[in-house]
Amino acid sequence: MLFKQIYEEGLAQGSYFIGCQAENTAIVVDPRRDIQVYLEEAQKNGMRIVAVTETHIHADYLSGARELTRATAAKLYLSDEGDADWKYGALEGFNYQPLKDGDEIKLGNITLTAVHTPGHTPEHLSFLVKDGAAANEAGFFLTGDFVFVGDIGRPDLLEEAAGLQGTAEPGAQQMFASLKRKFLSLPDYVQVWPGHGAGSACGKALGAVASTTVGYERRFAWWADYLRTNDQKGFVKALLSGQPEAPSYFAQMKRLNRDGMAILGDLPQPHKFTPAQFQQKLAQGAVLVDTRDKLAFAGGHIQGSRNLPGNKSFSTWAGWLLPYDQPLVLLAGDEQVGDLVAKLVRIGLDRVVGYIPRLEGYAEGELETVPQITAAQAKALWEKGEARVLDVRAADEYQAGHIPGAQNIHAGRVIQNLAGIPRNVPVIVHCLGGDRSSTAISALRSVGFDNLINLTGGIRAWQQEGYPTQKGPSHQPVGV
Repeated sequence: MLFKQIYEEGLAQGSYFIGCQAENTAIVVDPRRDIQVYLEEAQKNGMRIVAVTETHIHADYLSGARELTRATAAKLYLSDEGDADWKYGALEGFNYQPLKDGDEIKLGNITLTAVHTPGHTPEHLSFLVKDGAAANEAGFFLTGDFVFVGDIGRPDLLEEAAGLQGTAEPGAQQMFASLKRKFLSLPDYVQVWPGHGAGSACGKALGAVASTTVGYERRFAWWADYLRTNDQKGFVKALLSGQPEAPSYFAQMKRLNRDGMAILGDLPQPHKFTPAQFQQKLAQGAVLVDTRDKLAFAGGHIQGSRNLPGNKSFSTWAGWLLPYDQPLVLLAGDEQVGDLVAKLVRIGLDRVVGYIPRLEGYAEGELETVPQITAAQAKALWEKGEARVLDVRAADEYQAGHIPGAQNIHAGRVIQNLAGIPRNVPVIVHCLGGDRSSTAISALRSVGFDNLINLTGGIRAWQQEGYPTQKGPSHQPVGV
C-alpha cells in the first residue's frame, strides 16, 4: 500500500493519497481544489486515480472532490448521512455513489470502510483503512475533523459560522457518543490521520505532529477523562468553551461545498497589467490586494488597498477580509502570483483579474501612509483619555492580558463591526507584534476610516515597557 499525506500549511489541511501497488490504482481523500498535486503523485507512482471521497462538507476550504473526479473520470463517494440540510447537490454528470455507515470502497487489496462520526457536522464520515496484502484488520483511521492530534473537531461551527442556531450543544453531545462508540472501540494500535493540524480554526488545541494513535488519545487527550467517567455534561462544557473565532468565509464554504462550485479545469492565469490597465480596473471597482509586508505597506500604499501579506496565513486572511463579489488585483512579484492565486482558489476567491509587480507612476505624496505610534506615546494619549485603543487579537489573547479599557474586535471581523469603532477620536490599533493590526487598519481605511494609528511593536512593546494590563473578557458587545 502506498499511503501519503499531502499537507497544505496555509490552511493546515491534510489530504490523503492511498494507492494499491498490486493494481496501480489510487483513491484521494479530502482533496483541495487545486488538484495538480494529486495528478503529479499519481503520475510519479504510475497509478490511476479511480476513486475520490471526502469526510464531510468542509467549512474552511473549497473541496476539490468534484474537480478531481471530473479531471480523472474517477468514481465520487460522498456521505449520505445527516438530515436533508446536509445532503450533497450538483452531482449530475458524475459517477457518484452515496455512502452510509459501514459502506466500503475497494481498490485492489485496499478497503476503506465508512464510519459515521457525527459531532463536528451531522454527515461526517471517518474511514478505516485496511491493507489486505499485509493484514486482515484496519490499521489506519482517517478522521477528518472528528479526532485531531490532541484535540477533537469543534461542534459549534454550524452555529458560529453558518448561523444555524441551537446546533452547538447537540453537536457536542453527538461528538461524545461518536468518541465512545466509534473511536474508543478501536484497538490502541490503529493509526489516526486527521484532516487538520496546528493552526486550523477547526479546533482549539490541535497538535503540530502529523498523526497519533487511538491508544495515545485514549490515554492522554484532554477529553479522555470525561469519557472514562461518562461525564457528558462536563465534556460538552469543556468542548464548547474557548473555541477560536470562526472566519466569516466558513459559511460561504459550507454552502459551496454542499451545493457545488465552478469546475476550474486549470488555475486562473491573471494578466500582468500596465499602469493604465491597472488604473482602469480600480476605477471599475476592483479591490487591490497589497501582499507586501506591514512595513512596506505602512511606508506607502494606494488608497483603498487591503494589506494581506503573502505568507502562509494568506488564505485565511483573504477569507476574512476580501469580497467574493468583486474582482481582485494583486500587488505581488511575478514569482509569487501563481502561489497566491492557488491560495485564493482554495477558498473560492476565483476573481483574480490581474496583478502588478510594483507600485509605479506615483509621485511623492500620492501614496497613503499608516501613522505609527510608540508604546510611550500611546500610553501618554491613553492616560489623558485622548485616544481609544482597539485590540484586534483573538478573544483568548485579549482575555489573557490587555490594555485597560481597550476594545476587542478580531482583526478579521472589523468590517462587520464598523458601527462599534469610533471615527471622531484617534484610535490606536494593535495586535501582538503588528501584522494583524496592519491588516485590520488597511481594511478599515478602505471603507473610509482616517483616524487610525498603529502601535509599533504591538502589545508586546507595551508590556516590555512595564505598562499596565489587565485580564478578563471584553464587556463591549460586538457583532460577528
